[in-house]
Amino acid sequence: MSEPDALRHPARTRSFTRRGGRMLKQSHQDAWERYAETLVLDVPRPRGADGSTGVDPAYRIDPGEVFGRSAPLVVEIGSGSGDALVHAATRRPDWDFLALEVWRPGIGHAMAKMGGPLPNVRFLEADAALALQSLLPPGSAHEVWTFFPDPWPKQRHHKRRLVSPDFASTVAGLVPSGGLWRLATDWGAYARHMRQVLDGHPDWGLASTGRAPLRPVTRFERRGTEAGREIVDLAYRRA
Repeated sequence: MSEPDALRHPARTRSFTRRGGRMLKQSHQDAWERYAETLVLDVPRPRGADGSTGVDPAYRIDPGEVFGRSAPLVVEIGSGSGDALVHAATRRPDWDFLALEVWRPGIGHAMAKMGGPLPNVRFLEADAALALQSLLPPGSAHEVWTFFPDPWPKQRHHKRRLVSPDFASTVAGLVPSGGLWRLATDWGAYARHMRQVLDGHPDWGLASTGRAPLRPVTRFERRGTEAGREIVDLAYRRA
């Protein structure tokens, strides 16, 4: 028999792909086994198609309970292998960092880079486009970061791009008035798309096109530069 109608999940457009499956290099697997219990949040999952990357929409986290203190919270969407995350968390121990990443090898890689658990970092293996709709209290993030998201360069795939009017509204709910959403890309067409979406959104105003202060030179940036692409940084302030 088919799944009851109440439990069916309609097809949706994903903004990510499962890169390289779920196999981890040995060093990253070792880091996962040592640190995941401490650093990776264990959250209830929904049933159905999004069970592995979604978060039960009824579930909420309290950043103060997660980190054991009250501190400015940075939410990084798509932390990849953790270059920006580890760099920033090491330099700003007075800030807390919650990284949402669907790519488990990336989380393992990031934990391996730490050399030991950083107390101001937590990971969530989840699709940010879904999870952030309900996961955090409104206005709880000091900043949101989205560095080098998948550009989906082909025209037929543009609908998969993470930065969209709906997602801009989701992020606007995460930060208080004056909070920042920092973005970076090495694809000119995606940069123009970001500008078009956010310049036209009532909750956001352009604050800067300078490099994000805590963003290091990542492997994605190096690849883009080597390929002759311009790196574009954007910071939008919550109106």
